[in-house]
Amino acid sequence: MENNMYKGNVKMLGFTTLAFFLTFVVWFNMAPFMTTLKSVFGLTSDQVAILAVANVALTIPARVLIGILVDRYGPRRVFSGLLIILSIPCFTFALSDSFMQLMISRMFLAIIGAGFVVGIRLVSEWFPTKKVGLAEGIYGGWGNFGSAAAAMTLPTLALFFGGDNGWRYAIGLTGLIVLIYGLIFMRLVQDRPDGVEFKQQKKAGALEVSSFRDLVGLILMTLPVYGILGFLTFRLNYQLHFISTSVAVMVYVFLFLMLLFNVYKIWDVNHERLKEGVPEEEKYSFKQVAILDFSYFCTFGSELAVVSVLPQFFEETFTLSIAQAGLIASSFAFMNLASRPGGGWLSDKFGRKKTLVILMAGLAIGYIGMSMIGSSWPLWTAIVLTMCCSFFVQAGEGAVYAMVPFVNKKSTGQISGMVGAFGNIGGTTFLTVFSFVSPKIFFITISTAAVICFICTFFLQEPNAVEKRVKVPVTTRSLSKV
Repeated sequence: MENNMYKGNVKMLGFTTLAFFLTFVVWFNMAPFMTTLKSVFGLTSDQVAILAVANVALTIPARVLIGILVDRYGPRRVFSGLLIILSIPCFTFALSDSFMQLMISRMFLAIIGAGFVVGIRLVSEWFPTKKVGLAEGIYGGWGNFGSAAAAMTLPTLALFFGGDNGWRYAIGLTGLIVLIYGLIFMRLVQDRPDGVEFKQQKKAGALEVSSFRDLVGLILMTLPVYGILGFLTFRLNYQLHFISTSVAVMVYVFLFLMLLFNVYKIWDVNHERLKEGVPEEEKYSFKQVAILDFSYFCTFGSELAVVSVLPQFFEETFTLSIAQAGLIASSFAFMNLASRPGGGWLSDKFGRKKTLVILMAGLAIGYIGMSMIGSSWPLWTAIVLTMCCSFFVQAGEGAVYAMVPFVNKKSTGQISGMVGAFGNIGGTTFLTVFSFVSPKIFFITISTAAVICFICTFFLQEPNAVEKRVKVPVTTRSLSKV
């Protein structure tokens, strides 16, 4: 019976993972050509930094917004629309002839980084409880590999096209691929197995919670999303001098108004429902969401930061060439292919809470070990330690998203979006720390955050392991691709 219910789930996992993979190829298609862009456009170091900020800024709120849209309209429509629409800024980036065009294109293209959220809901619909962790791990790990694939293939494609515009053709080709695949995804993917209800919130616009205490918690956890955008605005104004103080003030006011609107939506969606009383079967603890937010802050956030600084760290510590340091540092990201699915599998096998507790402990120990790496170490031991630490980082990411779909099924997209946003917030936070301290203190800071998170994970509740599926009549409507 179960096999029939989930017939075609491997195919859906393949389609969804490829979609996520392509979003990361496009999101990171600028990185291999930074030297070229500096040369062609005569960019300064500050302008390069501005492009880096533009490439992440809108990803953070976009993950929250996309999560809302997924729960409202279904993963198929949202993922297809994301791929098709965001091929446009990819084309404009490839056709840019000024820094301003590069920056604006990159800013909008950052939204494609929110594609990850969509697949979490879709994969959770297609796999039974005992296999969701592994499936989400495969989706996350192999999809994340898109960034490495971009670094490995796009420079070769640029050489193949040849000439001064080779980079333009290579980046433009990634836009064409996601445009075509968006149409394919729309045609071939279903939101859920035939005859299974796609659960939705009664009101859209904010996450439904189960108590007024959780309502306050949701508002508090919303603050960092706008806080990090305010910090990025501060960088553009005070540190990089890209925008004037008056423009920065207007952005701060806009962010404050958006925060007020978000708080209003949270109240609007929840207050009547909470007054009437939440049905027992719909209740869940928002504490689960908050702990998973912080767990992804420590895991994926540290990965984003460490991948950015490792080449420099190895180059300076062991007096390596840029190529050697980059190759060694890439081992951290390559571990994603096995580590993230491994974290999901361990969660399925041994329990989601227990697995996350153990992995967070390993994460803390791993970063303490990395803080001790010095020039007197044999290089191979530093590499082995780095890969071991990488395992706990990425397996922890897999364990986080092995639990996300079980917190509140009908709000999986929104919870996934919030957790994903905190991963980006973590990356920005840790990179900011690195700009002020030594590598040793940088790694100790991450380890300290991991220790705090390790303690928090003891307060998680193990999700109900019973598979609950609501069957609906198999009609023309239920067979349609929502």
